[in-house]
Amino acid sequence: MNTKTPFLKADQVDRTWWVVDATDRILGRMATKIARILQGKHRPSFTPNADTGDFIVVVNAEKIRVTGTKARNKQYDWYTYYVNGRKVLTYEEMIKRHPTRPVELAIRRMLPKSRLGRRMFSKLKVYAGPDHPHQAQQPQPLEL
Repeated sequence: MNTKTPFLKADQVDRTWWVVDATDRILGRMATKIARILQGKHRPSFTPNADTGDFIVVVNAEKIRVTGTKARNKQYDWYTYYVNGRKVLTYEEMIKRHPTRPVELAIRRMLPKSRLGRRMFSKLKVYAGPDHPHQAQQPQPLEL
């Protein structure tokens, strides 16, 4: 009987491509499930110190939903490192300017804050409309 825990290296993982339609999905609930798949926690061979996750393509990101009054009250802020350089946008303004950014930020902030997390985030592809250039990878639809 083998009692050793298998620790996979990143090159030993068979990665699959998934496509998620974000139409009328709730932002936070969708982001948690996507972050879990990007980290590889859905696999029995999850290794915490290796990138064992899959690729995910999110389409229709501009049609994502938020609940309650978050559309008016949720704020995204950043600092430009100039004097008085704090910038603030509400969710409504962010969706109009950058339709993919709320989805990207929600998922990025759920991943590890390290080199490994940046590598995991690079496997996420987000598009505002229904079309994406990853048909050659034959992504499978993912129901969340």
